[in-house]
Amino acid sequence: MEKFLKWIEESLMPPMAKLSEQRHLKAIRDGVISTLSLIIVGSFFLIIAQPPVQSWAKAIAPHVGQIMIPYRLTMGLMSLYAAYGMGYSLAKSYKLDGVSGGVLSLTAFLFTTIPLNVDAFVKTATAAGIEGAAPMGWVLPMANLGGSGMFAAIISMIFAVETMRLLKKHNITIKMPEQVPESVSRSFEALIPAAVIITVVWFIRVWLNFDIQTAIMNLFKPIVNVAGNSLGGVLIPVIFVTLLWSAGIHGMSVIGSLVRPIWLVLLDQNTAAIASGSALPNIAVEPFFQWFIWIGGAGATLSLAIIMCFSKSEYLKRVGRFSIIPGIFNINEPLIFGAPIVMNPILAIPFILGPVVSGIIAYAATAAGLVSKVTVMAPWTLPAPIGAFVATGGDWRAAVLVIINIAIVAVIYYPFFKAYEKKMILEEKQSEIA
Repeated sequence: MEKFLKWIEESLMPPMAKLSEQRHLKAIRDGVISTLSLIIVGSFFLIIAQPPVQSWAKAIAPHVGQIMIPYRLTMGLMSLYAAYGMGYSLAKSYKLDGVSGGVLSLTAFLFTTIPLNVDAFVKTATAAGIEGAAPMGWVLPMANLGGSGMFAAIISMIFAVETMRLLKKHNITIKMPEQVPESVSRSFEALIPAAVIITVVWFIRVWLNFDIQTAIMNLFKPIVNVAGNSLGGVLIPVIFVTLLWSAGIHGMSVIGSLVRPIWLVLLDQNTAAIASGSALPNIAVEPFFQWFIWIGGAGATLSLAIIMCFSKSEYLKRVGRFSIIPGIFNINEPLIFGAPIVMNPILAIPFILGPVVSGIIAYAATAAGLVSKVTVMAPWTLPAPIGAFVATGGDWRAAVLVIINIAIVAVIYYPFFKAYEKKMILEEKQSEIA
């Protein structure tokens, strides 16, 4: 282990650290981290609304809509807030006005989502005899404003700030006299960039009808052809989900929406086999991923959260401690965006490698009959050992396998975490000196 740590520190760390300081990657990390307080608060409301105990869930069922509102307006709009933070950070790195960079990035991102006139739907519903429809006017769909819209937010931010930079570089801007208040002068300086950005994004999204989210979905559709009941069908979605998350894209929103129909069909076949008294045919059903691979969330980050709780870096220790409770309930946005793992080449390696290894182990154990196949869709907010026990119809060996995978993934994370911890401690010391 000592030799491996030394290899990481001397050979792998320098190029990874240099890459992590690249201007655009750093802006993305800073912007994403700026949303951390909202993500943490929103995640706790999600746990309250989706409790792992059935009796609790039934008790609060009439109030779920109200309880979920803070979640929808925090984590549900994560990319919206991040777009501003990323734009602000990138603009400041160019010594441009941060507020203008943030606002223009936010505007560009919003223009990737087309508002809908709900009144038209209300009229259709009324004509069809559906009661209770009320006029609402124009509304903005929220589906792509949360984690699933992060890629669009990143592209929008880069386009907006780079446009502002180029126009400023070539003096294509409106300069006000020195007597004009700074806030007013700043608004006029952003006028031409705003006109260019809005016009270009509007033309692409509305007139060309090019949807970034749809383009992402189409790009990964071929995965459906190989995703199924095989080791390859387990590992391919795992690799792509973790790769996308590492790039700031909600991996499960992209890949999960494509392969989930296959997973559900496989689960239905297992359920039908139980009803008929036949042998269970399938391993790679959706709960298999949930309980044996995504332990604590995508990237199997519960292991990382546990390690971080004992970090020598004050920042990482705090992130670990406020991430551990959501992580137990399989909510890991506080950790993914707090460490961060997004656009962090050092932690991205174990984030991808850990689930691959745990997926291989879980598949091999299930195929060998050491653990029962999954037959139950247990509530996803259950702690992983309990969820695995329930999903396999009460097989205690499934809970043991989860604990083994947590330990193995922790070993995989450890050397990379220590290398990242050393970097963070150095930054903290430099900050204290400054």
